[in-house]
Formats: sequence, structure tokens, C-alpha cells
Amino acid sequence: MGMDAFLVIDMQNGCFATPRLDRVGVAARIDGFAKRCRKIGTPVIFVRHDGTKENYLFPGTSDFEFIDEIGQSCGDRYVTKTANDAFYRTDLDGTLKSLGVTRLFVAGLATEFCLNATIHGALTRDYEIVVLADAHTTANRPPLGAAEIITFHNWLWAELTPTGGSIRVLPTNEAIKLVERE
Repeated sequence: MGMDAFLVIDMQNGCFATPRLDRVGVAARIDGFAKRCRKIGTPVIFVRHDGTKENYLFPGTSDFEFIDEIGQSCGDRYVTKTANDAFYRTDLDGTLKSLGVTRLFVAGLATEFCLNATIHGALTRDYEIVVLADAHTTANRPPLGAAEIITFHNWLWAELTPTGGSIRVLPTNEAIKLVERE
């Protein structure tokens, strides 16, 4: 059996210039899950977006940094991406393979963009995926409100046909039991 890792996607200061649904609750659940992961030796990997081509989230600025509500540790790892999918032209897959990771716990921002693209990227690479259903967020969009987007994507991910891996959508409290049990 392989190792687990926790991916925290795009919880950066600049991403919260637009209000996001339940910022405080989502950040608290991510922070709590990350603390549990570190305690049992599960790697925490922060994925951050370099938005230079979109003219925001410039490396070296406070917008590029992660929000204060989520603590970081010296043992955490970092991946910088330039597209929605955290696997696209990054060293994420190589890092995960070098650690022996086969199962990913996923949380962060934005549900319909970077989380969705990264989940699909992980799925096609045969990872087992556990989405923390209550630990991802987004903003209201013209056709749908943030809560509807989150609800729809939780349903969608739970219904996807996995490739060689698997996919589950669980509330954070159930994901904690899973990561600590195995």
C-alpha cells in the first residue's frame, strides 16, 4: 500500500480579493486536516498559482502567499503551477511518485477551476482521490452561486468513473478518520 499526501490548492491571498463562500470555515478545516496529516507523517503539499500571464498572483508578492489562516510547516512541500491543473508542466507527479504516494486528499480553491482540473489530472494518473467535500470553496459565478457550484462538483466527482485509482468525496471529519486509520 502506498503513502497518502494532502494537496492544498491555491489558498493564496490574491485569490481572496473576491469573496469566497465560507472562507473561515474552509480555511479552518484545511488547517486542521493539515495538522493531523503532519502529526502522522503524511506530506502536505501546497499548490500555488503563478498568475503572471493573467496579470495577477505574481511570485514574490503578498498576493502569491498563502492566507494566514492556514499554517505551514518547514516540512511542507510547494508546487507552483501556471494552469488550472496542478499536474500540467509541474513536478507534482514526480514529487508524488518519489514519495510513494498513491492516495491524494484534495482541498482548496477554486472548486470549478483548479480543484476540478487537478482532480481530473490525478484521476487520469490513476491516483486514489479523496476530496474533502467541505474544504473547498469558490465565488458566485454568473450562472450559479458558490454553494450550487460546490454541491454540483461534489456530486460530479462522486459519480466519476475512476481509471486505475478511485475517487471518494467525504466531509473532513470522515477524511480525518480515514487518513489516521490507514
